[in-house]
Amino acid sequence: ESSAYISNQWTKGYDDFHQEKAAIFEAGLSSTSYQQIDDTSARVKGQNHSTQIVCNPFYSAYFTTERKDRLTVLDVFRGFAPRQFLYNTEAISLLDSFKLAKKIRRAVDAQLDIDKIYDENEFNSLLDNIKPRSQQRTRIMEACAIAAYREQKEKPLIKILMCDDAPQFKLLTEELTLCWIHDGRHYKKLNPVVPQHKILRDDFLTQYWQYYQKLKDYKEAPDPNRAIELEQQYDALFSTQTGYQQLDDRIAKTYAKRKELLLVLKYPELPLHNNASELSARVQARARDVSLHTMSESGTKIKDTFMTISQTAKKLNVRTYDYIRDRVSGEFKLPSLAQLIAEKSQGNFVTP
Repeated sequence: ESSAYISNQWTKGYDDFHQEKAAIFEAGLSSTSYQQIDDTSARVKGQNHSTQIVCNPFYSAYFTTERKDRLTVLDVFRGFAPRQFLYNTEAISLLDSFKLAKKIRRAVDAQLDIDKIYDENEFNSLLDNIKPRSQQRTRIMEACAIAAYREQKEKPLIKILMCDDAPQFKLLTEELTLCWIHDGRHYKKLNPVVPQHKILRDDFLTQYWQYYQKLKDYKEAPDPNRAIELEQQYDALFSTQTGYQQLDDRIAKTYAKRKELLLVLKYPELPLHNNASELSARVQARARDVSLHTMSESGTKIKDTFMTISQTAKKLNVRTYDYIRDRVSGEFKLPSLAQLIAEKSQGNFVTP
């Protein structure tokens, strides 16, 4: 038999599992007030792709995409439903933050109706009338796609996203929280030549991790007065001047992330680090190292689905083999993973 024929036989008949994956993602989005995201590289037919991993303590979902820009991440959040664009006050304030040229802003105002939802074709033809440059076009699309996402009711809305500092994850959700471990790594990367600089770096890192420990303690016993103290301590620690220029620059960069790194004071249920999604990303990296790449769109989809099922089963203490056997045999004695997520997450959802 030809390899194409064999591949076709292998990739048919997985619809039930794809539906399970969609149900896992839906239940996962509803199970906590925040979601974590990371991405890692993937190969499809020898071409570079990205795998987006969205997760929380109850599940991990994998989505391999050709691109990893903001619109693609939104596609993931919306379950790859047809793209929608909305020009409303939220889109306008996002465009303000993008600092678009006044001429383009006036053209956008003239072409787009307030509070109207456009499909992708309609929206693109209106943008053709505006004639923005490539980056301006992207910004207008992002602003209106984000506004449409926040208004849609089809998928549970992600209110808070935890991620590393990658630009494509910013602005998608109302609030963003950043990973302390990821931020701390930047200090480790400083390569002081002068012995005194090494001492300054190491001393500061000691204080950094002592402060991190205080945040961990706060999560165990949140208290509004303690939150104010911790904010003041953050301001004092991250306005330190050591005289070692690279270290001082790094400290200032951490200070600039104050809102995102201290969001945990407002929502103590948030994790302080993004290790969960980094660990989930490693599963994809291991698969990539073993099988190099998938050869078809359907094969990629199957890989994503079974990674989602196996990694979610692991988090829910279900043996993947038993679960898949139960489904393939048609016995259905085991509750669905989506149902388990809903049951285990009761009481974990704190509305922001």
